Amino acid sequence: MSTLQLHSAQSTVLAANEASEHRPLIITLFAVFVVATLVITVWAGRQTKSAADFYAGGRQFTGFQNGLAVSGDYMSAASFLGIAGAIALFGYDGFLYSIGFLVAWLVALLLVAEPLRNSGRYTMGDVLAYRMRQRPVRTAAGTSTIVVSIFYLLAQMAGAGVLVSLLLGITSDGGKVAIVALVGVLMIVYVTIGGMKGTTWVQMVKAVLLIAGALLLTFLVLLKFDFNISDLLGSAAENSGKGAPFLEPGLKYGATATSKLDFISLGIALVLGTAGLPHILIRFYTVPTAKAARKSVNWAIGIIGAFYLMTIALGFGAAALISPKEITDSNPAGNTAAPLLALHLGGVDSNWGAILLATISAVAFATILAVVAGLTLASSSSFAHDIYANVIKKGKASEKQEVKAARWATVFIGLVSIGLGALARDLNVAGLVALAFAVAASANLPTILYSLFWKRFTTQGALWSIYGGLTTAVVLVLFSPVVSGNEKTSMFKGVDFHWFPLENPGLISIPVGFLLGWLGTVLSKEEPDKEKYAELEVRSLTGTGAH
Repeated sequence: MSTLQLHSAQSTVLAANEASEHRPLIITLFAVFVVATLVITVWAGRQTKSAADFYAGGRQFTGFQNGLAVSGDYMSAASFLGIAGAIALFGYDGFLYSIGFLVAWLVALLLVAEPLRNSGRYTMGDVLAYRMRQRPVRTAAGTSTIVVSIFYLLAQMAGAGVLVSLLLGITSDGGKVAIVALVGVLMIVYVTIGGMKGTTWVQMVKAVLLIAGALLLTFLVLLKFDFNISDLLGSAAENSGKGAPFLEPGLKYGATATSKLDFISLGIALVLGTAGLPHILIRFYTVPTAKAARKSVNWAIGIIGAFYLMTIALGFGAAALISPKEITDSNPAGNTAAPLLALHLGGVDSNWGAILLATISAVAFATILAVVAGLTLASSSSFAHDIYANVIKKGKASEKQEVKAARWATVFIGLVSIGLGALARDLNVAGLVALAFAVAASANLPTILYSLFWKRFTTQGALWSIYGGLTTAVVLVLFSPVVSGNEKTSMFKGVDFHWFPLENPGLISIPVGFLLGWLGTVLSKEEPDKEKYAELEVRSLTGTGAH
């Protein structure tokens, strides 16, 4: 056994021993957070009286508050766990996730934030159905929202299972599934009781905790290297076992023509996906004015940008201080790199190490709970408002019935997420989120942009765009290496039915979504409602008549 392998094995054993010795502390910190957030949720739930309160928090949040909540909604397990792991294992190529997630906000700010807030009431379906035939378009919008949300939920559930398993020393598959189920139950409670108000406050608290935790780790990493970033990067390259290529493009995405195409596909999905994510889009409805919507996006860009800069220290710090084998032994996809970094910074065999590990893990758990609550709220709101109230009940459902339907939808979506999350527990959470971005950019973004900016766009174009982009993205994912064909990282091991070579379908499915929206409109025999489009244009640009 080499010196590096021996050190890795010793560190892993020490980490396990530390977690075991300080398990009461770890469980206490988790319990404190869960109880605190449940108190916030119950308090907010008592103030939720109407559908506007449940879906949009009564539109009472300021630009800063919503910007903080958007940050909390956006900085998911992929941001904290997945990106740190990707950088720790693949260096420069792992950092591409951070760049893509941040740049995506410019698309959201410039193209959809203000027009969407002005044009809709509670969901994306409100905007898409404004000048189209209500029932088919709302059905399509609701279906797309639920599918995208479930893809995103997979990543959060996988992150929760990995994180809590590490802390509690759970190694059995049954134990990991039980953890995923616990997270699912908590998210169901948050949404059914607190609605948007409760979810927003939990997301604000979580954003503050996450930024504080990332700042602390960043400071400790830089302190370890005397604030010399060059030394940090050099140590990371040396400890990774890959040398200079660790700091250069191509370690993960440059070896073959397929991996280069995968990189392009990933980049397109990340940059375009944010503007189509349902749980982000509905946040724009929680502010009273379009100006507040713009301000909230500006705040979000600043907060999120600062966080993604810190992922450099988190990822490369983990690469410099922890052996690759220790990271992959803990989790093959690298999702535990950030908690392990906290343990090593505090001291593997010290009380401080255990305290820092427990604290950072509690912050990561907070991150997961806040994001799953936002995702579940987006999908249950879309089902209740778009499908139940406007399709099944044909617009005749009372507010009380609508909110009740949303709560039942929350339970169903939660159960589905628990089942799928248990299967996805060994996949890198950043990669899983990138899949959700690809599906959102394929199905939602083309339809939103065509609806807001193309006068000729018709119902047939909207349906072709949503269902075509959605189906293409989901089918390509199902037959990709993400699901089968890779013994280490695929969802189903021991089988191989993949024929699509790329891990992310965005390169194919996003152009298909835009193309089908155009083709469906051109081939449609219906005449677009020009008066309705004129109304939508005025409303989206000025906010006149909104809400």
